[in-house]
Amino acid sequence: MMGCVGRVINMKPALLVVLLCPLVYAGPCPTGQAKDEATLLQIEQTWARALEEQDISALMCILADEFEDAGPIGNLTGRAQILARAADHSSEHRELSEMRARIYGDVAYTRGVARAVSHARGAPPNKVRFTDVYVYREERWQCVAGHESRFPRAVN
Repeated sequence: MMGCVGRVINMKPALLVVLLCPLVYAGPCPTGQAKDEATLLQIEQTWARALEEQDISALMCILADEFEDAGPIGNLTGRAQILARAADHSSEHRELSEMRARIYGDVAYTRGVARAVSHARGAPPNKVRFTDVYVYREERWQCVAGHESRFPRAVN
């Protein structure tokens, strides 16, 4: 790890590790996943936990190399950016609800509501409806695209 980090100056260490040393996090991704709705819903729960715990290796297994997310304000974010943010992420607890999944051969989508509650005092929860698109390859589900639509914040 030190070989790839030592040559680059003025970058955050977490970003360096994610972008330049992917083998640091490389571990076997689960294979032989079932092609059923329950597995997809479990992957979404794993994704939420991985964000909370800054588990980059789990995220790398879930997000396909070509993953791209369309955020609630229309911005596009690629896999590398998602992984870099997750490595330097502030702690938020994510609660998923209204979850469902649909499968069409080797393609599927999940849809639900994610409520992110910041541990900072007084911060209102952020609530989005999301849709994630998956492809079944290499004997596992990989998310290739995501989209969020933000709910208006509640007025207290």
